[in-house]
Amino acid sequence: MGFLALLFITLYISPAFSTSRNALLEEKNLQKGFQITLKHVDSDGNFTKFERLQRAMKRGKKRLHMLTVFTASTDSTSDVKSPIYPGNGEFLMQLSVGTPLVSYSAIMDTGSDLIWTQCKPCKQCFDQSTPIFDPKKSSSFSSLPCSSNLCEALPASSCGTNGCEYLYTYGDYSSTQGIMAYETFTFGNVSIPNVGFGCGEDNEGSGFSQGGGLVGLGRGPLSLVSQLDEPKFSYCLTSIDDTKSSKLLMGSLPNLDTSKSSTKTTPLFKNPSNPSFYYLDLEGITIGDTLLPIKESTFKINDDGSGGMIIDSGTTITYLEKSAFDLVKKEFISHVKLPVDDSGSTGLDLCFTLPSSNTNDINIEVPKLIFHFKGLDVDLPGENYIIADSSLGVACLAMGSSSGMSIFGNVQQQNLLVLYDLEKETMSFIPTDCSEL
Repeated sequence: MGFLALLFITLYISPAFSTSRNALLEEKNLQKGFQITLKHVDSDGNFTKFERLQRAMKRGKKRLHMLTVFTASTDSTSDVKSPIYPGNGEFLMQLSVGTPLVSYSAIMDTGSDLIWTQCKPCKQCFDQSTPIFDPKKSSSFSSLPCSSNLCEALPASSCGTNGCEYLYTYGDYSSTQGIMAYETFTFGNVSIPNVGFGCGEDNEGSGFSQGGGLVGLGRGPLSLVSQLDEPKFSYCLTSIDDTKSSKLLMGSLPNLDTSKSSTKTTPLFKNPSNPSFYYLDLEGITIGDTLLPIKESTFKINDDGSGGMIIDSGTTITYLEKSAFDLVKKEFISHVKLPVDDSGSTGLDLCFTLPSSNTNDINIEVPKLIFHFKGLDVDLPGENYIIADSSLGVACLAMGSSSGMSIFGNVQQQNLLVLYDLEKETMSFIPTDCSEL
């Protein structure tokens, strides 16, 4: 039946993905860069791991829809209509803006570029738990001129009496509109002057109610990554039910010499049709000891810009093009010796009915799952793709089917240091206990 990994409902983590306090933990003196604490949007709720997954999937399905139709969303015949970005996200970062500092939480999004927060005077603002930024009270605030490169990089902008004006629209029908400006942003004890951002005076929709704005980490010139001109950044996401925080790392920590840990890389690709996204070359998938017969073209970017596979921090589960997912689903069914749950009650595409038991210590055997990226095999621990709930009596595959674009989601990225090197155009996945960073 192939090599099997043992999974306990009380979550057994593969030893291969457990790390001691290695060089990552020894480098605490940030000589160049900073570390940001990330908080899952549902971390303050009293939810089980499975409930968090279900809530995140409801948000993620809207995001998936917009990611897959992103190419067609730009109307080149209209100067008024703005391209639509996926929006929303699963992790919040704490930061401050202005002089003196005004703190707020912002959604981290690797699928878009703009940095923005709500600003006074608000024509339309959603409720946020922290004070809304008042640019008139900040000595470091200055309007961004219409002739600036950042203004020209906006998908929809105009020149008003206060300088560059913007409109940025997201896939859940949320939007932000206001003026572009330069301001000092502070992350922990690191302050960065003259960051271009959107000062949103008209912010509509429910997609950002967890925080007071968004920080784009995409590939475009408006993103935090591009504005810092720092070629490396990484994040390390704890398990979806972990009470400890995740981390976003900019600068020295991502620049650690990882050669001693035999770190391998896989190429990052650009797609002119979707310039903000990070594309990977997925060459195949192994389940158990079976390399699935997936067509070579399945995960390639098509001539019209559709298709391909991206890595995304804001999408919860991995979505595979339907023909590939059907093969994955069939192979899992052949390996897992449990009845398939066809009720559809969980919202996931493949679930199994657990044997009845009076305890939580039910263990099941699940096949190994390996993603073969170009030059890099990612052998996932069981908790990164099977999530079980004894109270519901199910164990489910944390993956789904998509039409067109495929997405490597954040559940599959748990307890991996995901390192983006934009100078070398590569990505690494380094097994790491993210709760110890």
